[in-house]
Amino acid sequence: MNEKEIEKTSIWCLYEKMRNFNNLMNVYADTDRNYRMYNGDQWYGLKVEGVETVSLNIIKPIVKYKLSVIHSNDYAINYSAENIDNPQFKEIAVKTCELLNKKARKVWEKDRFDKKLRKYTKDSAINDEGVIYTDYDTETNMPINEIIYKNDVGYGNENSDEIQTQPYIIIRQRKPISEVQNIALKKGVSKKKLEYIVGDNDNYDATGDDSQYEVNDMCWLVTKMWKKDGQVWFAQATKFVDITKPTNTRLTLYPLVHMPWEEKPGYSRGVGEVRQLISNQLEINKTMMRRVLVAKNTAYPQKVVNIAKVRNPQAINRVGATIETESQDVEDVRKIFSTTTPAQMSTDVEKVQNELISTTRELAGAGDIATGEVNPESASGKAILAVQNASKQPMTEQLETLKDSIDQLAKIWLDMWKTYAVDGLMIENETTDELTGQTTTELVQIPYEVLEQLQADVKVDITPRSPFDKYAQEMSIENMLKAGYFNNQKLSELEVYVSLLEDDSSMPKTKLEEAIKIMKAKQERISQINSQAQTLQMMANKFVGEQQDITAMGQMGTEMYNQAMAQ
Repeated sequence: MNEKEIEKTSIWCLYEKMRNFNNLMNVYADTDRNYRMYNGDQWYGLKVEGVETVSLNIIKPIVKYKLSVIHSNDYAINYSAENIDNPQFKEIAVKTCELLNKKARKVWEKDRFDKKLRKYTKDSAINDEGVIYTDYDTETNMPINEIIYKNDVGYGNENSDEIQTQPYIIIRQRKPISEVQNIALKKGVSKKKLEYIVGDNDNYDATGDDSQYEVNDMCWLVTKMWKKDGQVWFAQATKFVDITKPTNTRLTLYPLVHMPWEEKPGYSRGVGEVRQLISNQLEINKTMMRRVLVAKNTAYPQKVVNIAKVRNPQAINRVGATIETESQDVEDVRKIFSTTTPAQMSTDVEKVQNELISTTRELAGAGDIATGEVNPESASGKAILAVQNASKQPMTEQLETLKDSIDQLAKIWLDMWKTYAVDGLMIENETTDELTGQTTTELVQIPYEVLEQLQADVKVDITPRSPFDKYAQEMSIENMLKAGYFNNQKLSELEVYVSLLEDDSSMPKTKLEEAIKIMKAKQERISQINSQAQTLQMMANKFVGEQQDITAMGQMGTEMYNQAMAQ
């Protein structure tokens, strides 16, 4: 097949435009360098002899510390109804949002989203930007979230970091030829055109050094998404074959979210943590290498031997061996065999290296003070939390960006349910009897018509989960229990207190809200029982009164009868 005689698809031409821009911005070269520096391959391409290429990797612990700060919280999606203009539908909307919250928790659990979220933020810290692409399984009505590298995404406006305002988005996937051909057959591509879906070695810019080695023939499958009349359309193609014709997904949101580690004006990708540490890391390694080289050459005794006067030179380096000399006079051994005195290295070199390491860590916000070097045996739980919270302040931007990503992702899930759950959405609903404590699980269906009418907003609940946070929570709840705040008499005070808590407070705000709901439900149940008891009591009293009236009337009749008979 002569590729010059075959016309490239329009999507492929757009993809090549994206590729040229990324090459101009050094996206592909920088990606491989960033991951090498993080993983410790910091002397890549260097060939030296006589000395080992030693490294003191300060990048990885800095990145790991910052990621641990971000993931020291639990995140939960919470939908809330906004159908205020329709009072009749409001109650249904509120109940629907409660069921959708349970569905979101199920998706989070089944999709192992905690693990994916860690990889998402790790890509952002190492390589400037993390990306999540969401597909939809129509059989299970479950969103499927996939982590993709920034090398595999292109934006129509690379100067803006707002995903939903992009004129179009390009996503590429490296797939085996057989898989792409099967996709093409299902999409109605003729068998003749399948011959033009061929393998290539066009993978020089794939993420990672090892990605250039492939077992089977593979090619790029390129997907283009764009918005038209407020809805998302998409099409797919390889280099020479259109796989999927322009199709209306009926979604209103691009199924993609991204997390730039730090904002970079005029550029959609942001700036990562590793990129800014590379120059200092290289200087630390070079300084360490120089120290090792000097120590190897001068810090150890060197043997000086007059080989002409030694019969067995091979014995010089053998421990305990006898050295035979040609001369009979060996009283002055120094004339035949001697050693040099080790030279002393200046301590300034070590000081410069240590200062460079400590200063780099401090400026990166990951020094000893920032990481909370506190002895738990000599400090209270609140003191430890205070130090930890202070150390999180430099990470506020990343925490807010991650929270916004989860918020946008929750809206995408809701958009998919409202679009594709045409037969309704089946959700497992657990109910607990307040009196018996027995839990029952039942399947509840949300009709498609309800999902269509639903207007919902998203709030991301944040709960700290470090060991000291859990300890503080347990102590605070125990103190509240002792103070009697879980009694019905203080329910109003508890509601006010919980309403004033921040979403990311060390107190478990979500759990306290659930406790308030349980207490209210029990209070309502007791009121219903009391009301029913009062009704029954009134009915009983009425019945007794009627019986007494009948007895009195009977007595009066008997007296009147006796008087008449007497007369």
